[in-house]
Amino acid sequence: MVRTESVKCYTMSGEDKFTRRRYVQIAGTVGAAGLAGCSGGDDGSSSGEDSGSGTTASGEETSSGTSAPLEVLHGWTGGDGKTAINETVKAFKEEYPEMATDFRPIGGGGNENLNAVVAKRLGNNNPPSAFAGWPGNNLVKYEGALGNLDSVWEGGLRDAHVKEAVDLCQYNGHFRAMPIGSHRLNNLFYNVSVVEEAGVDPSSLSSASDLIDAMDAVAENTDAVPMAHAMKGAWTTLQLFGVVMLSTEGYDAYMDFVEGNGDEAAVKSALETTKEILTGYINEDASSIGFTTANQKLMNGEAAFIHQGNWAAGAYKNADLTYDEDWGSVPFPGTSDMYTIHIDGFVYTGNNPSPEKAKKWMAFAGGKTAQKTFNQYKGAIPTRTDVSKEAFGPYLSKVMDDFAEASKKPPTLAHGLAVVPEKMTTLKDIVTSDFSGPYNVEKTATSFIDTI
Repeated sequence: MVRTESVKCYTMSGEDKFTRRRYVQIAGTVGAAGLAGCSGGDDGSSSGEDSGSGTTASGEETSSGTSAPLEVLHGWTGGDGKTAINETVKAFKEEYPEMATDFRPIGGGGNENLNAVVAKRLGNNNPPSAFAGWPGNNLVKYEGALGNLDSVWEGGLRDAHVKEAVDLCQYNGHFRAMPIGSHRLNNLFYNVSVVEEAGVDPSSLSSASDLIDAMDAVAENTDAVPMAHAMKGAWTTLQLFGVVMLSTEGYDAYMDFVEGNGDEAAVKSALETTKEILTGYINEDASSIGFTTANQKLMNGEAAFIHQGNWAAGAYKNADLTYDEDWGSVPFPGTSDMYTIHIDGFVYTGNNPSPEKAKKWMAFAGGKTAQKTFNQYKGAIPTRTDVSKEAFGPYLSKVMDDFAEASKKPPTLAHGLAVVPEKMTTLKDIVTSDFSGPYNVEKTATSFIDTI
């Protein structure tokens, strides 16, 4: 079961209201909430209008007039995500060929531009039908702008999806989102040729200190950088800290930290190990590049390792690289019994311009076809329990087994599940100011504890 920070609930009467004050609050947090690694897709779909039904001022469809098209915003504008969303939209249009749709990619800066557009649209009382977003604590920033998806979930979806996804898609007593897939965060990817040249067996690494020894071997025996890393955005370093803390301090210490009861000594210890990695083993251009460029270094044989969510594997697949021949993956050393959980999904808006169309899209996203189609290209796994592994290949099939067998499923720190958006943004700001060179362990640890 995923332990996450409890979310304050608010009582509202009637339809949720969204004010310009809430827009300002959202705009203050969404800018740093993007994830370059989870972005990437174009839609290739058309926009237009259906005839036959319209919408009232409250967003309810009427029996006559012209209805608004299904408008879905997302941030998948390239790489694995582009293919994944394109194929999913294609499958949806095959099922609903007469529906007017407008799947709109908002690219640039990971999800930052998408989040800013969503915030502006909500603040102007001009919501899209749905938008790609993380569930869990990430939903807090949309307080008052969320629609009610209970009727969709009651159609058998609750029993079809894993409990973690079911729990995370609820907020303020109702279902507000639909999962499309799950990413595992505690991965260590490697270039097979480089680690073989270095004389390193990644499957033998059982601790962070083992990893550091392996990176020493890479530095001594190859021309490759031991670990590819991107620091253009702070999320990558916050993500690395999270997995290092799980590795060196353990699940309970990590969960105590994200729930506001952290031990400062444990945080300092994890930061010291993270600092050792960042100051001794990463590429010199880390501060100026993003995730995609860093991942390319591993793909090109310029780097031995990279720590990332398994969206990295989607990039490998779409570059026609072969698992266990060109690249491989193991759980980040010291976390083999864990599955650090992250979920991609779609958020359903209140005052919806096309509620019935949006609900059809949400039901489709949570169904077998979409979960199979999207995730096999995205480098993710379904949150449904009844999707065959046949289409997913050896790597993602193993990830599906690992999810089912993991004894602990800690929520991701850097992507909206473990802490509320304001805290996540503050943690990233601390990384930028105090832990991106120079690396002030004492100040960062104290600030982290004070923030959580």
